[in-house]
Amino acid sequence: MKKLLVLALCLILSLSLVACSSDQSDKTEPVTVKIGVVGEYNDYWQPVIDQFAAEGITIELVKFTEYSLPNAALADGDIDINAFQHYAYLNKEITEMGYDLSVLCETIVAPLGIYSEKITDVSQFQEGDTIAIPSDATNGGRALKLLESAGLITVDPEVGYLGVKSDITSNPLNLDIVEVDASLTANLLPDVAAAIINGGVAISAGLHNTNELIYLESIDPVANPNVANLINVMVVRTADIDNELYQNIAKAFRSDAVAQVIHDKYPGVIIPAWEINVD
Repeated sequence: MKKLLVLALCLILSLSLVACSSDQSDKTEPVTVKIGVVGEYNDYWQPVIDQFAAEGITIELVKFTEYSLPNAALADGDIDINAFQHYAYLNKEITEMGYDLSVLCETIVAPLGIYSEKITDVSQFQEGDTIAIPSDATNGGRALKLLESAGLITVDPEVGYLGVKSDITSNPLNLDIVEVDASLTANLLPDVAAAIINGGVAISAGLHNTNELIYLESIDPVANPNVANLINVMVVRTADIDNELYQNIAKAFRSDAVAQVIHDKYPGVIIPAWEINVD
């Protein structure tokens, strides 16, 4: 009888342990993916956030105020993905900083624009007017080419889209071109004749869909052969390039739902990369 009682107790204990083990295995740790972005224009991420929330996965947007920060944060493991930069900027950062980063997918194109509170057309610039442009090498050279395409200056063709002020070969109006941090270009509009502002900064400053935009960078690869370098990308550490969850996030981003938000919120200022042909 005692043996039967002992056996029964052992069986109950065993079943209890199995049940506890089963309960533990059913409890999975919550998954959060941190994605680094710059600025406040992130509405188009909402369809992606909603899709993965339904699957129990949190997409957290980590907002940075400076372009120099998200690649360092990604390389250090503070975030999982970033999505704020174009190919030209990424390649420059990899070369200069030695980051081991890779492109997960292409996201958007955000053309540079010439914005002004004082004039409504590039033909109205006057002798000695001041124009603020981004100071970083990739966007600064791109800004000079934008001024060239507007017929205001000529840049040494040998430098392509990486020119600096000293590469200007003709400046008929003696325009005073001032280099400032890209994030400050919009703030300077009251103090200059015009500023060259990228799409993200313009949106954060509330300048999209306004009369202040007087000239926009072409995304036609015939008119602008540099377009392929200006496509923004989603970036991960190279070791994570085959991560299935990250690949699914990339796929979800390149969707009709995201494209619709972009077209509704930022028409012409941001363009879904998968809708243009740069071949």
